[in-house]
Amino acid sequence: MKSRPSWDAYFLGITWAVASRSTCLRRQVGAIVVRDKRILTTGYNGAPAGLEHCGEAGCMRERLGVPSGERHDLCRGLHAEQNALVQAALHGISVQGSTLYCTSAPCVICAKMLINAGVRRVVFVDSYPDQLAHQLLEEAGVEFVRGEGPVELREHPNHRSAPTQPPGTDPGGHGPEADGGSGRTGKDHPDASGGE
Repeated sequence: MKSRPSWDAYFLGITWAVASRSTCLRRQVGAIVVRDKRILTTGYNGAPAGLEHCGEAGCMRERLGVPSGERHDLCRGLHAEQNALVQAALHGISVQGSTLYCTSAPCVICAKMLINAGVRRVVFVDSYPDQLAHQLLEEAGVEFVRGEGPVELREHPNHRSAPTQPPGTDPGGHGPEADGGSGRTGKDHPDASGGE
């Protein structure tokens, strides 16, 4: 009999599919919010709905040579976690007591939003050294777990993410290069017609 993945591995696998919708030039990040083994919302990083994608408008952070983890204010996009929370708010879905699964650990900005939204657990694959994000999540009693992502998806040529931290180092935060994305689906999504 074939062994089945754990729930964490299953949901982390889905985050990589969500990340494939990202329009960020630097990094593709996907997130899903889950409660009681049910997906509540999804989000990926990229420009806000209705605005030009980063590939069309360009990346100011790239043009200015802004290092990873600095000057989030120069990014036109939203992080995957932010989009997942925005989708919940737009559709009246409470995320209280939920788990956020993400291809990357959250940055400090996303960590604060997750805490205030009532997310109780964060499971991520790729890390980023954001000590404050980790500290705030820990202080708020949010469980912070590093999971394993599917190797075949992480090695796909279109997947770009920050290098993972060596074992035993601080799992830190989120790829600050993660730049937004609506997470919307269906007929109301700006890309529903198939145009990008």
